[in-house]
Order: sequence, then structure tokens, then C-alpha cells
Amino acid sequence: MIEISAPGKLFISGEYAVVEPGHPAVIVAIDQFVTVTLDEAEGNGSIQSEQYRSIPVRWTRKENELVLDTRDNPFHYILAAIRLTEKFAQEENMKLSFYHLKVTSELDNANGRKYGLGSSGAVTVATVKVLNQFYHLNLDNKQIFKLSALAHLSVQGNGSCGDIAASCYGGWIAFSTFERKWVQQQLESVSLRELLTKDWPSLMIEPLPVPENLRLLIGWTGSPASTSDLVDQVHQSKGDKELSYHSFLDKSKECVKKMIQGFKRHDLTAIQSALRENRQLLQQLTSLTSVIIETPALKRLCDLAETFGGAAKSSGAGGGDCGIVLFKQNSGILPLINAWETQGITPLPLHVYFYGGEEYEKSKR
Repeated sequence: MIEISAPGKLFISGEYAVVEPGHPAVIVAIDQFVTVTLDEAEGNGSIQSEQYRSIPVRWTRKENELVLDTRDNPFHYILAAIRLTEKFAQEENMKLSFYHLKVTSELDNANGRKYGLGSSGAVTVATVKVLNQFYHLNLDNKQIFKLSALAHLSVQGNGSCGDIAASCYGGWIAFSTFERKWVQQQLESVSLRELLTKDWPSLMIEPLPVPENLRLLIGWTGSPASTSDLVDQVHQSKGDKELSYHSFLDKSKECVKKMIQGFKRHDLTAIQSALRENRQLLQQLTSLTSVIIETPALKRLCDLAETFGGAAKSSGAGGGDCGIVLFKQNSGILPLINAWETQGITPLPLHVYFYGGEEYEKSKR
């Protein structure tokens, strides 16, 4: 038996702009996990998950035709991860085998509702990692990221893969995505082995040092949101306002750069200032696109945090899910938690997850 766990993530800054190559974000891995267990089998294999049994199949219409939307269904990410990792294994002359996969997730609540912690990215990374170990592929961390990113994009299509990076590397990271068109062209012309060893244009994954007095608090509004849907809506709405959208991209890049420098200088005041600036930029993006990123519940979450001395904003695509607060030390945290609870906002008992000397991986044969 092989058992691999991959952590979830939260976007701290740079949302929406990060889907454009070369536009950075700050992302953090959190200590809730998707775990994939592999047992070798004979004759046939299986994929099992208690948490994902009741996930609805979403659909829409295109030109009056019903079209299934598979992007929120974790099984499609698992299958894509299997397909690409086994393609790589075949390139390495490995004989393919049968196995049973069992998936368990801490990234949704007991009723299967999403917290917005990157479950699709984590399950993709965990699947690639468990097969990397099973087939003795000896992929390093960056190659695991690239293989997971290829699998994830084959399903979602419009993401940045920042959640993939956080699940692979842990801790606080600065990230910018790669040139997808270049990667797609390479995928059609070179082997996976060659593609995984090449430098991908614009890709940046940089672990960040963390100020000792930085405290992260996470609140959940209880309103799950679809990242892929919201990103779609923003891109559909920006068409006739291209100039303003590029202004948003430029301002986001400069804002996140200031935050990254704040981390490198251990300057928490600068980090908090950049977080507040990023919140304002996302509000301007809502004005530009009419896509509601900061819902009324997220606004209450953030405004309350500011009254207790924290810097706050929505995390990820917004539209529901989580808000994040950065504090200096622990001052203001307990009063804020009490204030949140009176407003129906759930504080999540999450912490930053760092891979240690030994990764959060357990294997048995």
C-alpha cells in the first residue's frame, strides 16, 4: 500500500490577474489534505471516494445543447492525472499495472460543501505523487508540478495552476503561471520527459520567508463558489473594456510585487498594506466586469476584521467561500472570532503547512 497526502491552498493576493502569464500571486498551503491510497490489484482497478459520491453533475447550454461541466468533479482530475502519469511511465518503458485508488478529503465539510481550499489541485497532485512512487518514476518536485498542471488544465482549461504549486511545495510561495500556448505546442511535438525537463516561459515558483509575527486567520462564509465559473465570467465580461482590464493587470502585478518584497524584508506592515490594496483592486474588477467577487458576507467578514486591527480580503475567486485576515501577533484574533460567529461566519481552524525534512507522505509495501 502507498498513501500520499497533498495540502490544500489559499490565495493571499493576485487573484484573477494570476491566470495571465507573468502576473504574480502569493499563495499559502494549509494543513488540510487530500489523501490518495493505492493498493496494487490484478485484472481490474477501481477509484473510490466517500466524500465525492454525492457531488452533483453540473450542466449548461451552448447553442441550445446540454453540455456537462466536468470542472468541479474531482474524478475527472484523478483520471487526467492517471492518464498523463501513465503516459510518462510508458515513455520510461514501465509496464502498466492495475490498482485500487481510495481518495479521502479534508478540504470539504462533513456535508460535502466546498471550503474553496483547492481540492481539485490537491487531488491531482496526490494522484501524480502516488503513481510516481508506485511506478518508481523518480520525478522531482518541479516535474510533479508540471505533470499535475498538464493534467489539471486538460480538465479545467482556465486556471493558473497556483493551487497545484501550493500543494507541491507547501508554505508561502510567490507564483506566476506559464505560457499555456507554448506548453500546448510543446506537448504536441516533444515527449513528456523532454517537456518536463524544459524551462516553461513565465513560470515562477518561489518559497517566501515569513515574518515571525505574521498570523493568518481564515473565515468561511458558508457559500461555496465555482472558481472556473467566476473566471469564465470575468473573461467574458472584459472584452469591450480591454484597456481597463490591462490596467487592472498592471496594478495587480505591482501590488503583489510589493507584498513579495514585504515578505523578503519581513515587513508585515508592507504586507498588510498590499493586501488592502489588492482588496480595492478586486472591487474595481467587480465594477469593470459586474462579476460579484466580494459578496455581502465576505464584505462583513473583511470589514469586521479591519475593526480589530487585521488586514483582510476575499481569497481566491471570491463569490463566496473564504476570506483571509493577516494580523500582527495574536492581538484582535479572539474578539474577531466572536464577532464573526455572531454574523454566521465560521472561523476555520487551519494553519500554514510546510513540508518538513520528510514530506507528509506515508508509504507501506
